[in-house]
Amino acid sequence: MNLNQLAMIQKLKGCMDRFRLNHPKFPLFLNAVSQDALIEGAVVEITVTTPEGKNYCSNLKLKQEDLEFIECLKALRQS
Repeated sequence: MNLNQLAMIQKLKGCMDRFRLNHPKFPLFLNAVSQDALIEGAVVEITVTTPEGKNYCSNLKLKQEDLEFIECLKALRQS
């Protein structure tokens, strides 16, 4: 790992820490969902509403490969 990669990891950690401070309930929600709701076939839906009231919505049905990716992300978080 080179110095640029280490600097980016450090910056990412700082951004994650600020996000957790700004939105303390969201990590708790993610933790609860990851305990028993993220299973193959579950549908994840995301909706974004702009300040002007415009809505964007998308969803996906989780596959086994998605669950493996989520486990990789969890492992990164614990590192």
